Amino acid sequence: MQEVARLNELTVYAGLGVILLLVLVLPFISRRVEHNLEAFLFVMGLAAALVSGALGRELGLKALEEPVAISLAVLFSGLLFKAFKRHIHRAVDSLLKVVSFRAFVFALVVALGFFSSVITAIIAALVLVEVVGALNLKRDVEIRLVIIACFAIGLGAALTPVGEPLATIAVGKLGQSFWYLARLLGPYIVVGVVALGAFAAWYLRPTESLPDPDRLGQVAEAGPEVPREGSLEAPRGEESYREVVGRALKVYLFVMALVLLGEGFKPAIDRFIISLPSPLLYWLNMVSAVLDNATLTAAEISVKMSALQVKSILMGLLVAGGMLIPGNIPNIISAGKLRIRSREWAVLGLPLGLVMMFLYFVVLFGGALVTGA
Repeated sequence: MQEVARLNELTVYAGLGVILLLVLVLPFISRRVEHNLEAFLFVMGLAAALVSGALGRELGLKALEEPVAISLAVLFSGLLFKAFKRHIHRAVDSLLKVVSFRAFVFALVVALGFFSSVITAIIAALVLVEVVGALNLKRDVEIRLVIIACFAIGLGAALTPVGEPLATIAVGKLGQSFWYLARLLGPYIVVGVVALGAFAAWYLRPTESLPDPDRLGQVAEAGPEVPREGSLEAPRGEESYREVVGRALKVYLFVMALVLLGEGFKPAIDRFIISLPSPLLYWLNMVSAVLDNATLTAAEISVKMSALQVKSILMGLLVAGGMLIPGNIPNIISAGKLRIRSREWAVLGLPLGLVMMFLYFVVLFGGALVTGA
């Protein structure tokens, strides 16, 4: 009987391993999957929940309810930004007449990073895509700016429980006050957000940021935008109400998929991850690049943990969340609105995330490792 139970358990873990591999690989090698990422992740989430035995009425209700608030925020913000689109573009044009592009980029990344803890990561991401759209950047520069800014938003939103679900869950599980995460993670997050702003200002060269000649003069007027090579959907000019509603529905499906994936992988997380040493757990939390980091936070955080353990878990989740599109809500919103492909995101997201993971690892554990040696 025990052998049968053990065999069933191994089968579950093997199945979840295959699903995780598919989630990591298929969006990069299959154009069809890449173009239908929301539906693909939903199917993978259902498969994970079925394999682990987590699929049931309770999970079904959670998967239906949890995306509602986020999707409504995306919908109403999208309608609001549509109404004030020209005003936003004029404001950006006016600012760029009095400050340099690099100064503007630095201020944009840093401001969105810090204010995301107050206005939420969702609203910060929507502001980002509107401002980036007003800049008329070449596509490669636009993508790089969005990725760096999403890293900053993902970090900064964790300063308060208002910013993102990860912070809300962490504070609740630890039974701490509103400003607990700001005190615990504040120095790491503040330095990280400012460094990301400085990196964006240095990395995005002014000569590369000149408006694409094919797109000049198309913002002030409501005329159609010239399609850009490499975009998934073109033209990307004045957005229709159908597109605004469609984006909200895609976000709903995306979040639902992440809920299913997170709950589906919970048995494997409980079995293999929770009891690991903090340094190893820090690196393994890179799975938050494709799994819901709020679910991982709920599974891993405990009041019995030391401050260092909590720091390592949360910083690992926050940084890794920027590596790939499914890792964070700001990534999902920005990539959907600006038609950024999974491969395009990974070109900068993965190396930047790995460098940040390494630097934070040295800061968090360097002293302990040297002392232990």
